[in-house]
Amino acid sequence: MNKLIASIRKPIYFKRLAVVLCIFLLSSCASKKISDITYVKDSKALVTSFPELNVYQTRTSKDNPVVIFIHGGYWNEGKKGIYGFLGRNFAKKGVVTVIPNYTLSPNGNYDTMAKEVTAAIKWTYENIEKYNGNPDQIFLMGHSAGGHLIALVGTNPKYLNNKEMVKGIILNDAAGLDMYSFLKKYPPTKEHNYDVTWTSKEENWKDASPIYFVSEKTPPIFMITGTKTFPSIISKNKEFVEKLHTFQPSVHINFQEKKHIPMMSQFFWPWNKNYKEILKFIDINK
Repeated sequence: MNKLIASIRKPIYFKRLAVVLCIFLLSSCASKKISDITYVKDSKALVTSFPELNVYQTRTSKDNPVVIFIHGGYWNEGKKGIYGFLGRNFAKKGVVTVIPNYTLSPNGNYDTMAKEVTAAIKWTYENIEKYNGNPDQIFLMGHSAGGHLIALVGTNPKYLNNKEMVKGIILNDAAGLDMYSFLKKYPPTKEHNYDVTWTSKEENWKDASPIYFVSEKTPPIFMITGTKTFPSIISKNKEFVEKLHTFQPSVHINFQEKKHIPMMSQFFWPWNKNYKEILKFIDINK
């Protein structure tokens, strides 16, 4: 009986694998990847190498909207190459995608990272026309720690002088929206290099917290949050939206029944419903 079940399941497995490979190949053909472009020449990071970015360019049209995606990973791990599926899927849907690396802790702190994200935005604004993108239609997207960094750059006035350069912010299960309150309760330790990422100074904790800089200049925000994610993410996302309602009364959290990592991995599938919602958000605000 076991052999019979195995013989039935085997062709099903290979069919599913073939479907996945076809999706991958079709997505690759619909886009062009340009790798390892240096976007910053000067950094206070404690490493000699400079951050680079990948561009996923649409092949069939020009003047397309642009998404800059910032990855997560506790501010001390992750790399741009993992998220090629997002770049290919967006490019297939007519959105040029920029995915940067940034200096991770302990080689840099939140301020180093935010300044590099700002530099990636400025590089995109100045260069994206070469890759079929429209510099006046730039959107930021980030997951987890990456959500924190784009929210910080989009709210704290010390990073991006011209907020109009960013047409919208897409927060996917964003962490760290109120680091001040969190670190007052749980002071930073060497775990995840938080002692370096946030430092021991309370004024830096507030400086690193997007919730304290929400204003009328904050770009439009689209939020998705998992109902099974970390409780601190759920509570701080709710508080962030409440603060944001003063300036963007229609903003709300799109809750999804997922844990933290699946909130990102679901984007592997080009038919994932979030692409449609994000494209709608882009179309309204571009």
